[in-house]
Amino acid sequence: MPLYGPEFAADPAATYQVLRQYGPVAPVELAPGVPANLVVGYDAALEVLRNPNTFPRNPLRWQEKMPPDCPVLPMMMYRPNALFADGAAHARYRAAVTDSLARVDLNALRTQVEFTADLLIARFAPRGEANLLAEYAMLVPLMMFNHLYGCPPELGERLVSGMSGIFDMIDPEKANAELTQAMLELIALKRRKPGQDVPSWMMAHPAQLGDEEVLHHLILLMGAGTEPEQNLIANGIRLLLSDERFAGDLSGGSLPVEEALDEVLWTDPPIANYSASYPVEDTDFAGVRLPAAEPLVMSFAAANNDPVLANQQRSGNRAHLAWGAGPHSCPAQQQARLMASVAIEKLLDGLPDMRLAVAVEELVWRPGPFHRALTALPVRFTPVNVPVQPDETPGETPWTAAPAPSYSTRPVETSMPKQPSSPSAARRRWWNFPAKWWRGR
Repeated sequence: MPLYGPEFAADPAATYQVLRQYGPVAPVELAPGVPANLVVGYDAALEVLRNPNTFPRNPLRWQEKMPPDCPVLPMMMYRPNALFADGAAHARYRAAVTDSLARVDLNALRTQVEFTADLLIARFAPRGEANLLAEYAMLVPLMMFNHLYGCPPELGERLVSGMSGIFDMIDPEKANAELTQAMLELIALKRRKPGQDVPSWMMAHPAQLGDEEVLHHLILLMGAGTEPEQNLIANGIRLLLSDERFAGDLSGGSLPVEEALDEVLWTDPPIANYSASYPVEDTDFAGVRLPAAEPLVMSFAAANNDPVLANQQRSGNRAHLAWGAGPHSCPAQQQARLMASVAIEKLLDGLPDMRLAVAVEELVWRPGPFHRALTALPVRFTPVNVPVQPDETPGETPWTAAPAPSYSTRPVETSMPKQPSSPSAARRRWWNFPAKWWRGR
């Protein structure tokens, strides 16, 4: 069965239901002429994700058989990063990623998300209506990554444009080239002028990543942190505004938001089907003969909704597979969830009577096998005049979390001292990223 086209986008659950007739693993097409096996069972997915020796991640043998214009190639082609590596190489890459992410102070991250959210809400609040996807859910992670990457706004625009094209499989070869070129320019900038940002920390890591390795890890982090994050925010808002289990409790604090995010991560995870592995040889698994080097793709959406889990309590239950599992599980779960929950809370606080502008059934989903993404999220609300904040960061942002001194330990110096803040005029530019580019999509 195809995992592409408008019918699949409109109702992927119907496709998964049919596929379960084959058992925990079912044959699919990721794109016309691109066969794969899809893991739709929860237990089978866990077994694959936790056994990289049997199900390695390197796609090179499969990739050699694919034409250069294969639409899924930019998402699945080999890149020298942690996603496509196993063993010692994976451990080296993973250390560079997790150690760099660990330098982002979560309290500072929360403050920055709040500031970003307030700025964006102030732009559309006086109108009484907005497309929250283009004007909010897309822009929050974009502006945060611009900041975390120390990225000039014109490069940020090109990076996200390329990443969106890859996910949508619309001229993906061009999108991949655009993304790569913009990221190379960012790396060259950080080599010349390192700062307190993730690319600079990754370059300075003891793993000694080369430029190509840095490139593909930055692409990996951005792919995981912008497109899926905007989907998590948008899908969370959609659920809160359309599901009667949440609609009556939106003023009751953060608990409904956290519960809504859990629900989305179970039922409509922002990355629905991905995380492919490639058996080294023909392998019998779950009653299916898996051809060597053919993609075995995880359906996080189908596995999370496996009928065998129907009786489990999901409120507060985070045993879903939306973040993956095993050695390749997402290393930025905490940061991603914090960004989504803060962004949604700020929106609900600022626009308490917000409601969908169309029936939930009329919302349209974007095509493609990999994500669960809306094309738009129109809402209405009582117009509010929100004071416009200065277009600059709220003081210095301490992204590096310094260890707290104690009576038994001496304060330690950081390996990369924080650079003096630039003048506010220089910092002001990235907050002025033109939202009109997104609104035209």
